[in-house]
Amino acid sequence: MRTVTLEISSREKTNQRFQRAFKGEPQGAFISFETPGLLFKVLSGKRWDLLKVMTGAGQLTIREAARRLGRDVKAVHGDVHALLKTGILQKTENGRIIFAFDAIHVDFMLREA
Repeated sequence: MRTVTLEISSREKTNQRFQRAFKGEPQGAFISFETPGLLFKVLSGKRWDLLKVMTGAGQLTIREAARRLGRDVKAVHGDVHALLKTGILQKTENGRIIFAFDAIHVDFMLREA
């Protein structure tokens, strides 16, 4: 099973992981956000739903994703393009979209101010 970890991470921590990967140390798949606000801005409730139907589903058309969600194609189109822009989704050569993971792990901690 291919799992991606969504995390809140400083640039320093992300750079350290990159350096370890450059040395050949396996790091796994990560999508990092600098702040919790950015994570929740990019991954709104509707976009979480989109990722849920796409996780492990292989290549889909936007129309098929909208059908599975029971949502308007135009609205899903906007969400897909936001997730493509951030690199969470990819577009295939044949114009379909894919979320190339079978599972999502979310890793962050909220502490007192």
